[in-house]
Amino acid sequence: MPATPAVAEQAPLRPNVMAPLLLLLPLFGQSFHYMKDLLPLWALSKAFPVMSLPLILVLLRHPLMPMTRQVMLTFLWCMLVPSIAAIYYFDQDFFTGIAAQVKMLPLLYFYSFLGLLLVLRPTLRELGMGFLVWGLATYVSLILMWALVPKTWYVNGYVFGSSPLFSTDSRGERIRMPMYFGMITLFYCYRRFLTEHRARWLGGALLGVLLTLFVVKTRSMMVGIAGVLALNSFRAAPPRLRVLLLLTIPLAVAGLFSYTYLDSMFSTSASSGFDVRWVTAEKAVEFLGLIPSHWIFGVGTISPTSQDSLFAFFGHFFFLADITWLGIVFEYGVVGALLILFYEVRGLLFYRRLKRHIDDSLLGSLADYILYVLLISNLYPPTLSPGETATILAIFVYVWFRLRTETPQTANEATA
Repeated sequence: MPATPAVAEQAPLRPNVMAPLLLLLPLFGQSFHYMKDLLPLWALSKAFPVMSLPLILVLLRHPLMPMTRQVMLTFLWCMLVPSIAAIYYFDQDFFTGIAAQVKMLPLLYFYSFLGLLLVLRPTLRELGMGFLVWGLATYVSLILMWALVPKTWYVNGYVFGSSPLFSTDSRGERIRMPMYFGMITLFYCYRRFLTEHRARWLGGALLGVLLTLFVVKTRSMMVGIAGVLALNSFRAAPPRLRVLLLLTIPLAVAGLFSYTYLDSMFSTSASSGFDVRWVTAEKAVEFLGLIPSHWIFGVGTISPTSQDSLFAFFGHFFFLADITWLGIVFEYGVVGALLILFYEVRGLLFYRRLKRHIDDSLLGSLADYILYVLLISNLYPPTLSPGETATILAIFVYVWFRLRTETPQTANEATA
């Protein structure tokens, strides 16, 4: 067995691999999926799950890959079951119900991005460079926009679903930048710092934290960052230092969340939106009632393409995303919620098996992102951007495939 698998070799970057990776990574990462301000890129992002489907044909030339059936079962349940349920509970027709589930189409990125990887056959260095380039571009864009954009561009009182790039609310002026690549870059830098103890890597991680805290100003992101960095610090520390960390980490996190707008996360005032979420939860539980089938299979939802709306149906600002996991159970049932949860957890378990044979900072930071998604899932439901995890799972399976073909014994052990 070679000392270093070919997928982990530090060979020079190949332009014919890097060009398509850099071009397509933001689409597979759903970077523009909710950026209506950039209308052409937003429309392309919405259409890309279907446009990228031909890449799935590449998989037909290979044996069945791990997680293939699990992802397909999750996709079919999330597309079909709530669409059928909505026929009975909200008087939707089947195709209108399907239109309500287009947000789950990026689950198919698991197959299409895996197909792309099998065609390009990038090394981990090339994949890592692709993620880091877009992560750095995210940070630079945030700094430039924060410094140059005039205050008149910031929208006050935007409506739900508009997601303006520049907005003003109780937290002040915010730039609602998609942070998929920024977060992975942050976690990558911190992992490199924990292993190499070089200041430049700590500086990169701190830059990501500060930009998220003071420019993006999204509370759920800060929850995820704090959780991932704390867990990684604890795991990397020697036994004696862990005892100290058990005392200092909770104090540090408590101090962070008592700062400025972050303390509003625990507020029950009307300005925090708590009352809207509370009434939504009450109405959702009341509608599900004591009927087991409602809880087990879900009741679906009303499609945005329908003439009706959940707002009119419930007589209240009813956003399923506001009640996160309860909203997922409402729409997809307990079975669907478990499938979505296991979809995320399977990625973490698969990474742990890969790590026994290939310990790479990029793979670790991708696993950190899945952990981040789980940590913030009670604030930001994973159903809003399922393509982010799908892309990561595709990378894990691609690395498994490369190990299997280059070092079969290692790969068999890794996936036993």
